[in-house]
Amino acid sequence: MTLVPRTTDRTAEATPALPVVAGTDPLLQLEYETQPPNGPGVTRCLSHPRELALRGIPVMCSACRARRDWLLINHGRNVWIVCRCSNQWLEPEISRADFDALIAIPDGTMYPSVEQGLAALGFDGAFAGTYLD
Repeated sequence: MTLVPRTTDRTAEATPALPVVAGTDPLLQLEYETQPPNGPGVTRCLSHPRELALRGIPVMCSACRARRDWLLINHGRNVWIVCRCSNQWLEPEISRADFDALIAIPDGTMYPSVEQGLAALGFDGAFAGTYLD
């Protein structure tokens, strides 16, 4: 999933598509176009339904006091935690390496903006006070 955190003013750069050239193999073209974006500018998200403890201290939402069912957003070296009530914060205790270790199988779903991704995943406040298991 490609998202840009709403705490940045930069716009997301689209991955350039391979130009269609006469004689190009359509299967190779399709394979190129369906590759997930990668690189330092890509934003990735990870659903984390269980409790999360940082240095032995359980993470708790400061707005609604939730203790589980998080969305983790990684952009560059930064990781944000988003609660179902839509409260979010930069979490310096989670590194990109920690985020990578949590990813088992990325689902590859892409959204054009953070707001659309948060709404599609239920982290826009619509499910505030609810745990989705």
